[in-house]
Amino acid sequence: MLEEKSFTAQLGKDQVILSSGKLARLAGGAVVARQGETVVLATATMSRKPREGIDFFPLTVDFQERLYAAGRIPGSFFRREGRPSEKAILTSRLIDRPIRPLFPKGMRNEVQIIVTVLSQGDEYQPDMLSIIASSAALTISDVPFEGPIGAVRIGYVDGELIVNPTIEQLEKSDLDLRVAGSEEAIIMVEAGANEVSESVMVDALELAHQSIQDVIRVQKEMREAIGKPKRDYIVSEMPEGLAERVRELAEGKLEQLLATTLLKGERIEALDALEEEVTAALKEEMEANDWTEKQVGEAFHEVLKAVVRRRILDEGIRPDGRDPVTIRPLEAEVNLVPRPHGSGLFTRGETQVLSLATLGMPNEEQMLDDLFPEETKRYIHHYNFPPFSTGEVWPIRSPKRREIGHGALAERALIPVLPKEEDFPYTIRVVSEVMSSNGSTSMASVCGSSLALMDAGVPISAPVGGIAMGLVTDGERYRVLTDIQGMEDHLGDMDFKVAGTRKGITALQMDIKIKGVTRQILAEALEQARVARMQIIDVITAAIPAPREHLSRYAPKMLITHIDPEKIGLLIGPGGKHIRALQAEYGVKIDIEEDGTVYIAAPEGDGAERAMAYIESMMEVPVEGKIYRGRVVRLTDFGAFVEILPGTDGMVHISQLSDKRIDKVSDVVNVGDEILVMVTDMGEDGRIRLSRRAVLEGWDLAEAKSNDRPTGGRSGGRRSNDRRSHDRRGGDRRSRRR
Repeated sequence: MLEEKSFTAQLGKDQVILSSGKLARLAGGAVVARQGETVVLATATMSRKPREGIDFFPLTVDFQERLYAAGRIPGSFFRREGRPSEKAILTSRLIDRPIRPLFPKGMRNEVQIIVTVLSQGDEYQPDMLSIIASSAALTISDVPFEGPIGAVRIGYVDGELIVNPTIEQLEKSDLDLRVAGSEEAIIMVEAGANEVSESVMVDALELAHQSIQDVIRVQKEMREAIGKPKRDYIVSEMPEGLAERVRELAEGKLEQLLATTLLKGERIEALDALEEEVTAALKEEMEANDWTEKQVGEAFHEVLKAVVRRRILDEGIRPDGRDPVTIRPLEAEVNLVPRPHGSGLFTRGETQVLSLATLGMPNEEQMLDDLFPEETKRYIHHYNFPPFSTGEVWPIRSPKRREIGHGALAERALIPVLPKEEDFPYTIRVVSEVMSSNGSTSMASVCGSSLALMDAGVPISAPVGGIAMGLVTDGERYRVLTDIQGMEDHLGDMDFKVAGTRKGITALQMDIKIKGVTRQILAEALEQARVARMQIIDVITAAIPAPREHLSRYAPKMLITHIDPEKIGLLIGPGGKHIRALQAEYGVKIDIEEDGTVYIAAPEGDGAERAMAYIESMMEVPVEGKIYRGRVVRLTDFGAFVEILPGTDGMVHISQLSDKRIDKVSDVVNVGDEILVMVTDMGEDGRIRLSRRAVLEGWDLAEAKSNDRPTGGRSGGRRSNDRRSHDRRGGDRRSRRR
């Protein structure tokens, strides 16, 4: 019998149960974490030997969705899970970010974290539980790890902060804040918000840090009870004396170089030339001491890092000469290209992003097949980072995890200002193309997309601006930097992205390279970001003050009507015959909802109006006494059948065709003729009696009825081939999942 030990931690009002010993016993560490009916297995394993020839820590995190966890079979052709969904990739990144800073510096052994969702309940999402499980697996494993950490989600409902909200509570929440941290400080922040204030955000961050303490305590208890001894590892160290020699040769010249204002490309060339100069000066010593060019390059990088950080801390001077709070020059422009429905170009220093917006039909929304609550996505934001944006060359393949993450962040920032679907039923896609990159292209994407959406005429409630904040600290002193460029991101200690409107924050993302940041630093960073955001929004509104009143002439013109759900089959027709004919005749696209909502869109002209008029007349119920202009569709010896509404006809008896006696129906009308007729009777069997004579004589309904002669045979009605039972509806009808 396999022995399993369980430990229970309190997270808000709920419990998290961490167990180990039953599953995955050959992994370096394995923990099953459970909260309600949501259960995940996290494993942590380290390679026995370091990977040769690398200068980074090779950590891999994979979050694996298994649809059996929700009692579902995958919808793919092969009926098995394929490549990770976007949400799975984003969750992998979410787990990676707080644990990466807590591995020993210089370790080059490969570490792999695999999180598998075994059960997905209706109350809790698996992402925060996965971070806790990963930390616990590392904590009890033989992998060197300077944790543990905890993670928690914070909601904000009716003015109250909620620890560990349920999925149902999140639907009503103005905040979805995810925080991970150690016992001492916060390490990772990710948030989407409906224009939440900075003060509320700081309070939420502090509450989150307080709430994870018991989860951390229990992991320490697990380590004492079942933890394995940590394995030895080889540290990649600088050869003795090399760093000092490189500092002697490079430090003064680096000071001079950094005192000169250069563009990114010019600075890279100057630094490369200086590194080559130092390498050449050390050639004899390299041969004597067996130093490699790569080691010299690493030492040069460390000296550069020290010089940049010292200048910032001591003098408040950044590599491009700015002070800590100054933003680089800003530019904004709209309507750059004709055919996309909206376009916006945003430039901040050397960072430039072109965003392009497209509007589509409701059925073009993205269908999601994953374990997370959302089943469809109406607003889609994609981010592309081509090699030319950094002046480099590499193969273009499918989007990398970073591109997916940046697109998701920009998407999250803009969702709070989008119009409600019932007011603006379009599917919206924005693609942000990075034209050049020198720091925080994700936040430039937010700004460019605000421009593109307004240029497209999407009635967003407010423009959203984004800014990236940085941090340099030596443990005692620190400086928060506004609008970090690439070098400051690379050599600094924090990348804190903040997006929002003038009213409040809509998205946050924070990654750090140190072991945590304090409330004071977070509050200062948020305030500096708020001031910067106001400047950015001023530039956006100078380019386009408000959304355009009209959509692009190339955007589909959409009209909405509602029909009786019982008549959806009538509109669709057998096998979709009627709706396809309508779309072809009027040049439109038609979507039908389960509740009878009908969306009609046409790229140009009056096709949408004409299609709507036809559909509304098709759904109209004939009214006794009303006069209709109808078309003769069939003649018989005893009368004529006249279509008075699409799909609805009635019979005009020969005695009611004229105000004079006639011998033959064809003496008065022929197939295809249009005539005015009055509805004189709506039979219980659906048959409709019509009278042309009543119109000619000017009778009212009572006179028409008294002068009408009862007849045998069919008197018209809804055409039999249009009677479709509810379960045979086909065509373009779709079942939209909310």
